[in-house]
Amino acid sequence: MSAELVQALAARLGARLIETHISWVLLAGDTALKIKKPVTLPFLDYGSLAARQRCCEEELRLNRRLAPGIYRDVVAITGSAAQPSLGGDGPVLEYALRMRRFADGMLFSELLPAGALQARDVDDLAALLADFHAQAPIATPQDGYGTPARRRDLALAACAGAAAALRADLSDLHGWLQAQADAQQPLWAARLAAGRVREGHGDLHLANLVRLDEGVAAFDGIEFDPALRWIDVLDDIAFAVMDFAAVGSRAFAFRLLNGWLDTTGDHEGLPALPFACAYRALVRAQAHALRSDAPQARAYVDAARSWTALPAPRLAITHGLPGSGKTWRSQQWLQRHGAIRLRSDVERKRLARLAMLADSRAAGVDLYTGDWGARTYERLLTLARTVLAAGLPVVLDAAFLRRPERDRARALATELGVRFGILACEAPAEVLRQRLRDRRGDASEADEAVLVRLQADAERLGADELAWIEAG
Repeated sequence: MSAELVQALAARLGARLIETHISWVLLAGDTALKIKKPVTLPFLDYGSLAARQRCCEEELRLNRRLAPGIYRDVVAITGSAAQPSLGGDGPVLEYALRMRRFADGMLFSELLPAGALQARDVDDLAALLADFHAQAPIATPQDGYGTPARRRDLALAACAGAAAALRADLSDLHGWLQAQADAQQPLWAARLAAGRVREGHGDLHLANLVRLDEGVAAFDGIEFDPALRWIDVLDDIAFAVMDFAAVGSRAFAFRLLNGWLDTTGDHEGLPALPFACAYRALVRAQAHALRSDAPQARAYVDAARSWTALPAPRLAITHGLPGSGKTWRSQQWLQRHGAIRLRSDVERKRLARLAMLADSRAAGVDLYTGDWGARTYERLLTLARTVLAAGLPVVLDAAFLRRPERDRARALATELGVRFGILACEAPAEVLRQRLRDRRGDASEADEAVLVRLQADAERLGADELAWIEAG
């Protein structure tokens, strides 16, 4: 289909025409039409009409998963080059993906710089993607997707592509990616065998995320190459995490990541996060370079490098009774430091095979016994070791009311050679009780009876521990 024919269709519909390197998009009223260019590139083949039809239908199927309110149908373009029309009889000139047009300015990439993106949007996205990844079809090792060799090759190809497009020396990144691929091969193989490679979105950057009246959505997932969407779920979420960080919002990057982790419990994959984010940054660098946007391409190369040398990790714990503000305080800390938060209330339920917001009492389980407490603290410290070894800061959101519990956390920090801190949280007794009475929609199920029990067991911070308290 020629550019002239697209222009004729745009004129007939009274549409605004937007052009990318692989598509034309026509915006008319409440409708958007996406038409694929007849191009063949190293990563896609739109060369034939049949291929473009197939890709339109595949794009419709895939994107209805995360944006059902946007994607309508695939429509034939018929008529003549001078007077094209949608649908109708006669030979098919082209196919278009017909979508519902959303309001201007609602992309995350637009909302964020305007200061209009809300924490709730990020939380809703985390929940949407966690549910999506839980339900996505699973790849087997025999499918050939998400293998260590393929992951290495895709990342190195992105690095080489960005280097060629920018005519820049990215040998440092190439070497780091190769070394990481060698080191992470066992982890990647284990994750593939465990079903962590699934049919994801594949292109979760901020310009593909949108706020709609009915909630957030992710659109424009990859349809043209299955290998780019049949990926590890951590690689999928890493795209959005990387993009938030690349534009200077590490707070939202780690808010998103932690929200996703609270639901998925996929902390064991975090050693692969820096590689995944660096690779995704290089993908964006290559995409911008193909559009001749060298400044943005170089900015993403810098973003890729930022994941190769992370700041020194550190470990913090909270200390306080139920209702004292531990979760709020740890949320601020993780966003400020780009950290992973491990919540006792969440991990306790995960150990009991309960969903984060499940009612444990209705399930016949009392999760606030000494035995459950010991198991939960053991779980927190085990996960903290994994995350700290991956080079990421950790905050343990738990009561830590007993001195031995705090000593074990500090001993772990000492063993791993990382800085240790305590986030002390306090509130008057009546405030604690009122907060517990008012609490809704939270993983914690501590009530006033639990508060009384814990008050009796609490051990105040020792004089030596006061030196570890972090202000702010």
